[in-house]
Amino acid sequence: MAEGIETSFHAAIEAGKINGAVICATNVKGHSIYDKAFGARTLLSGEKVPQRLDDVLFLASGTKLITTVAAMKCVEQGLLSLDGDLSSIAPDLTAKQVITGFSDDGETPLLEPAKQPITLEMLLTHTSGVAYNFTNPLITKWCEKFDPPSDDPRPVEEAFRYPLAFQPGTSWMYSVGLDWAGKVIERVTGRTLGENVQQFVCDPLGLTDAQFYPVTREDLRSRLVDLNPQDPHAYGRAVVGGSSDVNRRAQGNFGGHGLFMPASDYIKVLRSLLANDGKLLQPATVNDMFQNHLGEEANVGYQAARTSPMGPFFRVGIHPETTTGHGLGGVVTLEGVDGWYGEGTLTWGGGLSLAWFIDCKNDLCGICALQPALPDVDVAILETLKQNFRRDIYRKHAAWKEQQQTV
Repeated sequence: MAEGIETSFHAAIEAGKINGAVICATNVKGHSIYDKAFGARTLLSGEKVPQRLDDVLFLASGTKLITTVAAMKCVEQGLLSLDGDLSSIAPDLTAKQVITGFSDDGETPLLEPAKQPITLEMLLTHTSGVAYNFTNPLITKWCEKFDPPSDDPRPVEEAFRYPLAFQPGTSWMYSVGLDWAGKVIERVTGRTLGENVQQFVCDPLGLTDAQFYPVTREDLRSRLVDLNPQDPHAYGRAVVGGSSDVNRRAQGNFGGHGLFMPASDYIKVLRSLLANDGKLLQPATVNDMFQNHLGEEANVGYQAARTSPMGPFFRVGIHPETTTGHGLGGVVTLEGVDGWYGEGTLTWGGGLSLAWFIDCKNDLCGICALQPALPDVDVAILETLKQNFRRDIYRKHAAWKEQQQTV
């Protein structure tokens, strides 16, 4: 059994493994099941102040769910379709070829044309063939030879200009698909992704504290966890294990990782989707997000990824024997787990330190955001703490429901 949240989180703070954390969990009616901030954050001046629920956090890949909602709003408005060919909107994406290897001397990449169009659904489910350069050895080698690291910030089109890792729709690999989806949204709306997130996601819920990197609003910077002496440019280094590259090299709004937002606001997005209240999207659209969108071929690749060396990251705390697929916005459970996630739970995370879930069967959603201690981020401790959150929040939910029955 996983340890309780309070015991394990306070112990990690005392041991210097994390500086603080924020946890928010609620049910469909908006009743707070658990809202707590732990520890402290350090201001740029060096002063320590208590962690607060409304501190502004680097979401990293927690951005992907927000971008998905914005993309589905474009679908509802007729600007996009899930299964439509994106060639007319993103020819720089759809013209990509598939890398299959290198010549015998290792100098020339072997490429073949894509056999079918890339669609929005593929981008949202990591089945388009685009990949992170660290998830595919051929892409890694291509980047080493033809696209070495640069200190110059680059937009999505240039940052991810490398070939496809597989034929569109035929496999699965965690990817930059949501960054490309954000670019597609910008092109069909004529607005930045940040402006679309504000209009499509934040405004309907009365949220005002979301901004893509770089965070420039002074009222947000004063609450920005990642603005401290160890991260003076607020890159979000601690969230991604100490590196500054993910934001330092980004120009524009990256829909796969670039958003900053308080956990107290993110939980309102989760709760709206849990309630399917129509504020963000139509009920049928939200229901579709919680369905498995992987075809037979893509599912083979997904299951292989789940059991690969990177599998624990892709499983986000779910046992490998539990059947899962991929919905629109995250992993979706295809069977329930006794005392825990119900069938159809949508979940994912962000960097090394963030976890979220939406469980409609059990009327619960939650977010946990850890503040790892630099310079030596203890990945194992972070995974343990996230799993303690995922499990213990269900025990707290059960206790809350029992308490309500006695009132």
